[in-house]
Amino acid sequence: MSKELNKKECETNEQDSHPEKEDQEKAKDQEKLEKEQEELPPPSPDELKELRINATKAEEYYERLLRQVAETDNLRKRLAKEKQDAIRYANESLIEQLLPTMDSFDMAISAVNTTSENTIDSLKTGVEMVHGQLKRTLEDAGLTEIDATGQMFNPALHEAISRKETNESSDGTVIEQIRKGYQLNERLVRPASVIVATSPNSETEQKENEEE
Repeated sequence: MSKELNKKECETNEQDSHPEKEDQEKAKDQEKLEKEQEELPPPSPDELKELRINATKAEEYYERLLRQVAETDNLRKRLAKEKQDAIRYANESLIEQLLPTMDSFDMAISAVNTTSENTIDSLKTGVEMVHGQLKRTLEDAGLTEIDATGQMFNPALHEAISRKETNESSDGTVIEQIRKGYQLNERLVRPASVIVATSPNSETEQKENEEE
């Protein structure tokens, strides 16, 4: 019985002594590291020179990086401003071309107000001149009229507001243009509002089909 107690006491003593061993090992490792650092020779003149060169290069690269970042930020701001200006003044060229038309309107109105004779004829002539000038300006900007009268109905260019029975035109033909349509450089701006011809027979057949 006493032998077992002694054995347990020995095991307990060994367990209690382990933390001290760990501390001693850590202390030895620290001493070893300090000795190795002390044993390192000081840098030679060439190594010092190389370190100074590398430090100078690193500082130069850092300053260059800061300049590039600043330039990139300024470029981004300038491009953003140019984009805003382009959107804001996108129609500046067209407006400049329309200003002479506005001048013609002003002169026509002034002439009507100051002329007592042939007022209607003068107004008609002035309006026709202004209309022609405006039309030429818009054509120069790429705007073209859609001539729908007499053409076959095209849903890509025409908008049918009604149908009219007639024997004078073939079925599906545009017989009247109510409002002009326009294209800007082949892109549809507004479809032409039209009346489309339909034969009396086709209307009757359609009604019969609907009744069935």
